[in-house]
Amino acid sequence: MEDVMSIVEKECAKKEIPDIKSGDLVKVHYKIIEGDSERTQIFEGVILRIRGSGLGKTITVRKISFNIGVERVFLLNSPHLEKIELVKRGKVKRSRLYYLRKLSGKSAKIEEKTSKKQSEEAVQEADNK
Repeated sequence: MEDVMSIVEKECAKKEIPDIKSGDLVKVHYKIIEGDSERTQIFEGVILRIRGSGLGKTITVRKISFNIGVERVFLLNSPHLEKIELVKRGKVKRSRLYYLRKLSGKSAKIEEKTSKKQSEEAVQEADNK
């Protein structure tokens, strides 16, 4: 007989969470409820860390807004979380990117990770032109 918690987790867990890692640039679509109205707010930033597992799994996303760093923690299985869009993969060697808090400007940029397929396609496109 399965554990009661594992049964509840299977029912409540979201299925459409993309494969994301630290350093990825993502757009998080989050539902905001203000009184009677409801709207979707998009928070675009870099994933600093992924924490937890199961229903309690969270991500910390950081963006720069008007020259001020803003971090927000999102619960991945929250009913307010509509979707997460992966904009680009980041090339990082760490799982916790706290060093980005001290950086600003170009030094705070994360290099995009490219696969062999993408680089081969770019070479073919250049040859075709």
